[in-house]
Amino acid sequence: MWEFFYAPDRWAAGVYQGIAEWGLSVGIPLPLTQLLVMIPVAIALVAFVFLNVMFLTWMERKVAGRIQIRYGPTRTGPAGLLQPVADAIKVMSKQALALPTMDKLVFFLSPMMMFTMALMVYLVIPFAPGWVVSRMDNGLLYLFAVSGLGSFFVLVAGWGVNNKWSLMGGMRAVSQTIAYEVPLIISAIGVALLAGSLSLVDIVESQAGLWNVVRQPLAFLLFVTVAAAEINRAPFDLEEAEQELVGGYMTEYSGMRFALFYLGEYTHLLGAGAVITTLFLGGWQGPLLPPVIWFLVKTYAVIFFYMWVRWTYPRIRMDHLMQFNWKFILPLALINLGVTSLIMVL
Repeated sequence: MWEFFYAPDRWAAGVYQGIAEWGLSVGIPLPLTQLLVMIPVAIALVAFVFLNVMFLTWMERKVAGRIQIRYGPTRTGPAGLLQPVADAIKVMSKQALALPTMDKLVFFLSPMMMFTMALMVYLVIPFAPGWVVSRMDNGLLYLFAVSGLGSFFVLVAGWGVNNKWSLMGGMRAVSQTIAYEVPLIISAIGVALLAGSLSLVDIVESQAGLWNVVRQPLAFLLFVTVAAAEINRAPFDLEEAEQELVGGYMTEYSGMRFALFYLGEYTHLLGAGAVITTLFLGGWQGPLLPPVIWFLVKTYAVIFFYMWVRWTYPRIRMDHLMQFNWKFILPLALINLGVTSLIMVL
């Protein structure tokens, strides 16, 4: 049992080899055997994300309650732990209305695609040695490509419902994502230079003995700040902005379609914590505890920080958001990349 935690690479390789040998012994072609291996992996990954998102919705309420000197959920289950279950029952029982002026196909597909894009990030996240669905050589590029597509479906969702407030929320999402994607990528390039690879596994292994948060402190601060804007967390949650956009791109969505947007946001939050842990906090590395536990501890520490910021600072204005990026964040990211490149050359 302990090998499952302390040596997951050997455990996973043994399971994969066992399934492959069984498939070949009964005459199943190798590509189909590989597909059979990926099905339980995909199910386990989706279950992991769903369980964590349910816990994060409870954790968000508890953190908000403590910061605002109140209790948070207390009635549904011990310490309110069954509140996410009650939320799931509520959204599944609500009717999803579609007005005649809406684009029905877009209205149906947008929530599912946003959640799917958020889920695809986890294909390249190394949770522990050997615990990665796909060890891509260009995993970092894949990560940014997939995460950037989420904002496209936010725009499509806002446009397809034929509501000007929803469209404004979608347009804000695109302008915000385009602006903040640039310093996000530039901040991560310095990490890739130090690791000499775009593979997330290689980046984690390169931090043995000294994490990138020490070697790239400015890039770490910039990445954490910019990632908050990328995943639509306060004080950068201008895509919804309830006070001025009545809920933004999600105004016309209810029932399970709203729930999928909600799942997508928290899946992005969990993914942001996992990516920051991978790039800057040494990934699974740490003493005494199993690698998977270390990875989750670091990820949830980052998530707690984002929740703390959300319930502490007010939302900023749209023009201030864009000026903050182009006049402050982007120049610092370029300076960090230039200094890192100079050090690597020297």
